[in-house]
Amino acid sequence: MSELTPRRSRGRPKAWDSKTEQNTIKSLDRAMEVLEHLSTLAGATLSELAGDLDQSPATVYRVLVTLEGRGLVEFDAETQLWHVGAQAFVVGARYLRRTSLVDRATPILRALMGETGETANLAVPKDGTVVFVSQAECHHSIRAFFPPGSASPMHASGIGKALLSEMPTAMLERVITSGALERFTEYTMDDPDTLVAELERTRARGFAIDDQEKNIGMRCIASPVFNWTGDAVAGISISGPLARIGDGEIPGLAASVMKAARELSEALGAER
Repeated sequence: MSELTPRRSRGRPKAWDSKTEQNTIKSLDRAMEVLEHLSTLAGATLSELAGDLDQSPATVYRVLVTLEGRGLVEFDAETQLWHVGAQAFVVGARYLRRTSLVDRATPILRALMGETGETANLAVPKDGTVVFVSQAECHHSIRAFFPPGSASPMHASGIGKALLSEMPTAMLERVITSGALERFTEYTMDDPDTLVAELERTRARGFAIDDQEKNIGMRCIASPVFNWTGDAVAGISISGPLARIGDGEIPGLAASVMKAARELSEALGAER
């Protein structure tokens, strides 16, 4: 029997993995550089763009006119400023529709679990609770488990407190005062003033801690996930027993959680 010929990737030509100059288009790369830089500004003149990118005004102008023809940039004749165009938003929106939040989060959760050795979770807010939608379980015999669809009150959850810390003041007040803050353990923050103070600390440091507030002996470290509009739409956390997540381990684990949350935020279109 003859050997099978290796199948060629349909999306890329032969030697697609080469990063040599023969596989790049310099003019296109230059255009993308202009577009990406312009997207970070609230408008810029031709000379400003040329100076920022260390390119000639003539070169940058040709790039801008080409992008303008595709609606990716716009020119305001009155102010003489160039701006990102509406078509750039359309392209970005198509990217955001490509896969779901869970799809984007899955490899990030797995990496976080592997890095920390603890169960990694993804949850979203719903009606004053957080609903767990995905999880990467660790391999310890004693571990946290939140099946998809399970919910937890926001005030007694690491992800819940991470999301509460990013809420506008009026919305936060409605959530906190909509009903009694149920007490689950002796560590549950059931006093609004105490909870608000903790949320201020959470926002300042970038992560929340559920320190046995829902279940005795268990700790959770969480960080919010943002979308392209800057809204906190989900949270990532790790959960495990107090014996493994001690006070000394919190800084390192929190850094890993915040990094994972940033990666997912960027995948959802949030600014870096």
